[in-house]
Amino acid sequence: MALSRVEQMVARLREMQAASPEIEASAVVSVDGLIMASALPAEAEEDRVSAMSAAMLSLGERIAGELGRGGLEQVYIRGSMGYVILTAVGQEAVLTALAREGAKLGLVFLEMRRAAEDLARVVG
Repeated sequence: MALSRVEQMVARLREMQAASPEIEASAVVSVDGLIMASALPAEAEEDRVSAMSAAMLSLGERIAGELGRGGLEQVYIRGSMGYVILTAVGQEAVLTALAREGAKLGLVFLEMRRAAEDLARVVG
């Protein structure tokens, strides 16, 4: 039985988190701010995560363009309790990941890049 697009995306998010256990949660969000798939903890508000992710990606794209830094690849936020990392998934979506404090970011970035490439094929 074939998996739906949402099931394929959730499965890929879980694979990414298994490959990099320092990623605590993740989601795929449309550029309009709607949740497409998530592997977020129960206490996370999907609507809030999706709206903020889309807003940050849009702002990051504007900043990169206005300041002559080329096309946006990633938005990275470091807080006292960990990281929020956003990566574009094609032109239509954003991959958001929450990584724990002290995470090995090189590995997190690598897994996110691989997942974003796979997810772009699913999103279409």
